[in-house]
Order: sequence, then structure tokens, then C-alpha cells
Amino acid sequence: MPLNSVPSTVSVETLRLKVEASKEKLHVDVGFWGGLVPENAFNESALDSLMEAGALGLKAFMCPSGINDFPMSNSTHIKEGLVALAKYNRPLLVHAELVPDSHSSTQLNDGISDVRSYATYLKTRPASWEEAAIRDLQSAMQETRVGGHAEGAHLHIVHLSDARASLELIKDAKSSGASLSVETCPHYLAFSSDDIKDGDTRFKCAPPIRDEDNRQNLWNALLEGHIDLVSSDHSPSAPELKLFGEGDFMRAWGGISSLQFVLPVTWSYGLKHGITLTQLSKWWSERPAKLAGQDQKGAIKTGNHADFVVWEPEMEFELDESHNIYHRHPNISAYIGTRLSGKVLSTFVRGNLVFSDGEHAPKACGVPILAK
Repeated sequence: MPLNSVPSTVSVETLRLKVEASKEKLHVDVGFWGGLVPENAFNESALDSLMEAGALGLKAFMCPSGINDFPMSNSTHIKEGLVALAKYNRPLLVHAELVPDSHSSTQLNDGISDVRSYATYLKTRPASWEEAAIRDLQSAMQETRVGGHAEGAHLHIVHLSDARASLELIKDAKSSGASLSVETCPHYLAFSSDDIKDGDTRFKCAPPIRDEDNRQNLWNALLEGHIDLVSSDHSPSAPELKLFGEGDFMRAWGGISSLQFVLPVTWSYGLKHGITLTQLSKWWSERPAKLAGQDQKGAIKTGNHADFVVWEPEMEFELDESHNIYHRHPNISAYIGTRLSGKVLSTFVRGNLVFSDGEHAPKACGVPILAK
């Protein structure tokens, strides 16, 4: 992603810097997304340079990102980005939360007394923010239809949490012919706000984890095909940024550390919904590969890259800090303490064995993926 690594990828120079820095350090193939920010949104040559240098597409935030060099964009910026992407047939990813004009950060914090309560944090990021953002994007979505100014571009809503009004707006836009897709995340499918104890800031993320009815609605939408795919929204941090000692949801770093666990988590919580391996592969491989324009990835078939995992779906394990966790800071994940099914035994990338029996390959054989 273009942010949470310095500097943010908002120019061809920063993209090239990151691609170069990644060489001979990747254990899997990694692609790079560019950032859409106000400073480049109206600069067609800057966006063209990013695309021609190999960015898979662009990402924008409609609310403050929390990163100083990645300011938020509005729907006008997003329209410009879509027009620039149309000639390359690449997507624009959007974090869709819109803070009402009447709300300032000071107002949002007014009257907040119990900062250790998850309910307090949840009230500060209501589902109406997601709905407002997606409603504001309606005109941009329509530009991606056949004959529209941005025909050829694609709009993708990242990490949807609200399975009510926001999802209905997305369904309506899809039915009208907009080139649109949406994802949700394992933590929205696994947890509800009722599960989160006071002070347990491991669960803070944005948009926030909502109530149990909403969680069930997300599963239904995923199973019915209204939600297209699942994505980690992996957002790790140093433990001190989670403020475990204070348990302050209002000031703690927001983000769920999850990348290693997404396969068993989706499988484990999906079993009660009767999900199949075919669905799991579609949500985690086939459709993400298509979104990123990777024709040789996402399925095991002749001619594709031999990227696959070998796993035992029925093997259960308790996820604790004694488990082999490969995140830099294993104790910050919200999944610590859960019992999961589905253990990854080995992983292949382009036919190379990169992980087996708890050990990584000594040589990194992944490569940077650059769009063409």
C-alpha cells in the first residue's frame, strides 16, 4: 500500500525508491499501489508516470489517513483519478468514510469520559460515515459505466464494515452498470463489538468492528456475492502505539495485525456458514488477482504462476504467543487466544518452496510485480 511506509508512494520517484528497496528481500511476489492525494489528483502527467512505472492502481482516503504525507481526497479528486486510470484499465481503491462537515476532531472527543470503553470509540465512527462516503461517490461510480468519462477504470471500496445502508448503495450502483467492487475483512467477519473488552485496543481499527447483527449481514452478503472478496487490511504497529497500559481507544493506533492468520480465520469462522474451499479460493485468490490485474495468478491452472499453499483444513490449533508467529510484534494481534482450524504446512511461489514446517527458505525468491 502507498502509505504506512516512508515516504508515501505518491510520485514515480517514491515508487521507484520502494521497488528498489524491496529487491532480494521478498519471500513472495509483491505489487505496489500508488497514492491519490490532492497534490497529484489534478496532475495528469504525475499520475501517468506512476502508472507507466508499474503501479497496480491508486488508493485514496476520504477521511484523515493518520499519516501526515497522505492527506485525504474528496470525490472530485477521485473522479480525476478514475479518468486518469481509465486508459490503463486499472482500479482506484477507496477508504470510504466521510466525516460530516459539522464534526471536528475536537467535537468528536467532546463529552468522552470512558476512553477504555470500546463503545465510546464505536460512537465516534458511526456507520453513517461509511454511508456518507459511498453516497458521495455515486457520481464517480457512474462515470465508470460504458460510455462514461472514466470507462475502463474501476472503483473498489476497501474494508467495508457497514452491512446495512452502505451495502445497499453499493448494490444499487452495481446494478446500474458501474464498474465497482467491494471487500470486507476477516476481523469484521470474526468479531462483533460485544466481544471487545474494555481497554483491549488490539481490536481498534477503522472503520470499526460493529454489532453482531451487522457481522451476520456481512457473512450473508459475502455468501450471496454482494461482497466480492476478502482482504486483510493488515495494519501492524509497535506495541507501545497500542497503549496497552492505558487501554485508551481514542489515542491508540488503529489497525488489526492479521496477515499470517487470514486463511485459517476466514475458514474457521466460515465453517458454521457452510463455506467451501472453492469459495475461500475465490475470495482470497481469484478475485484479488483479477482486481490487481494479475492474469497469471489467482488459480492453479496450466500457464499460471505456481503460487499455492499446502494446508490441512481440519487441523486445529490454539493461537498463542508460543505458536510460530512471524509478525515482528506477535502480541498485538486481536487473534491471539483464539482456536482456529486450518494449518498452513507449506507455501510455494512460482514453484519455489518458500515456507515449510515452520521454516522459511534461506533465500528470498519473490519479485516486485509491476503492472504493464
